[in-house]
Amino acid sequence: MSSTGGSMSGTGGHEGDEEPRWLDEQEKAAWTGLISLVLLLPAKLESPLRQEHGLTLFEYLVLSHLSEAPRRKLRMGELAFLASGSLSRLSNVVKRCEQRGWVVRTPDPADGRYTLAELTDAGFGIVELAAPTHLRAVRRIVLDSLNTTDQKALARIAEKLRIVPDDFG
Repeated sequence: MSSTGGSMSGTGGHEGDEEPRWLDEQEKAAWTGLISLVLLLPAKLESPLRQEHGLTLFEYLVLSHLSEAPRRKLRMGELAFLASGSLSRLSNVVKRCEQRGWVVRTPDPADGRYTLAELTDAGFGIVELAAPTHLRAVRRIVLDSLNTTDQKALARIAEKLRIVPDDFG
């Protein structure tokens, strides 16, 4: 809500019950732009993956991150963070990928409390097939509309807003 949008009553239990700092027009434009990206962009990037390869964007990101990892293995918690999903969501997706023969899970030999996800050769093959589709969508929908300055600004903003779980790393 902007500063010109009126007030809202009620208690939110926020820090010291301070009055909210309503968004000015610039802040509102920034927030509206960001939330539109967050909510609309994933579906636009997922559509070609679904149509051509039967993959969701999250499945592709999981497989892709595994394909780039040393020995194609990552701890499940790290993989969840990299793919921008919860551990429970990742677990469900990895289970489906296991059923397709794309991923195997094993206890981490360095610390048995953790589980490793490992990309199989068949899973790597799926990534090789789907990567050009995803790359074309990323370029068409995002990168081709941005100049170098815009791309650097987007990367800088993303880094500033990056949310890292407390137990990551």
